[in-house]
Amino acid sequence: MSETIVVPRERAGLELDEFLCLHFPEFSKGFLRRAVREGLVTLDGMRANPSQHLREDQVLIVEFDDQVPANVPVAPEASIPVLFEDDDLLVVDKPSGLAVEPERWARSAASLAGALLALARSRSRRDDDEQEDGPLELRLRAVHRLDKDTSGALVVAKNLEAERALRTAFEHDQVHKTYWALVEGEHPLPEGEEQEIDLPIGPDEKRSGRMQVDAAEGKPAQTRISVVQRFHGYTWLACRPLSGRTHQIRVHLSAVGFPLAVDPLYGRRDELRLSHLKAGYKVKRGQSERALVSRLTLHAAVIDVPAPREPACRIRVEAPLPKDLAQLLKQLAKVRAWNP
Repeated sequence: MSETIVVPRERAGLELDEFLCLHFPEFSKGFLRRAVREGLVTLDGMRANPSQHLREDQVLIVEFDDQVPANVPVAPEASIPVLFEDDDLLVVDKPSGLAVEPERWARSAASLAGALLALARSRSRRDDDEQEDGPLELRLRAVHRLDKDTSGALVVAKNLEAERALRTAFEHDQVHKTYWALVEGEHPLPEGEEQEIDLPIGPDEKRSGRMQVDAAEGKPAQTRISVVQRFHGYTWLACRPLSGRTHQIRVHLSAVGFPLAVDPLYGRRDELRLSHLKAGYKVKRGQSERALVSRLTLHAAVIDVPAPREPACRIRVEAPLPKDLAQLLKQLAKVRAWNP
């Protein structure tokens, strides 16, 4: 593939890799940066570097191998709700079951990255333009992750400056998050009080993709928890991670003896049924029992970030409780009501 591009006035000042990401959204930023370094992209006939700022009317010549496969993330059928938006960022309500980035072994499965690309394309398309491809007007980029089976608020940057400011805020623990978690067991912490779990976390070398408490080599990790509601055998907790380790809340809760009610990796179950909650419950003859919840009982309920352009100001966004977790709490209130 060979293409000649003249930098338009409205794109002047952009860094080269950002310009290429807008022009070729089917390729990852990493691939485009490597292409520049390898001389597959020239600027006014000269080799360039990915962070070079562009000027109006400069000429780019792009020479990509036709055999290089595009890696377009797949969008889910349903659009992703936007909870908040301004000029620099938006906060989306990620559903459970949707990975943030395409999964390595399931590239054809839908992801949040696909949803964001679809949203960017819809906003870049003119009213009379039916084409699905072509240059984008903006590039949307998630600045943090949620586990595939965790629902809730996720922050997306709308420009490079916002992305850098938000990533810095995350790196320096300036982002405040609250998760709702249903755990096994009746947590003894009095309501209105907080408890801090301070246990270092590192990879589990024996099980790929799993983390563990590692006092010797783990990285510092702290999570504050408080009781929201008790049920017989279960507790609804508010969890506030003070650091950002992989699977932090799940590892910490499991380590102190209160794993998520549904967590196939760190807990006991991969689903929760009414028969698990209600003594003597029997399924009607000829019917099969459906799970109340078959995903992590964890929801990113609140995120509070410094505004990218005015860090002294903060943006706080709440994600509503999903229907499956709301129904689960309703059933627990019926059949597992707490009567101390």
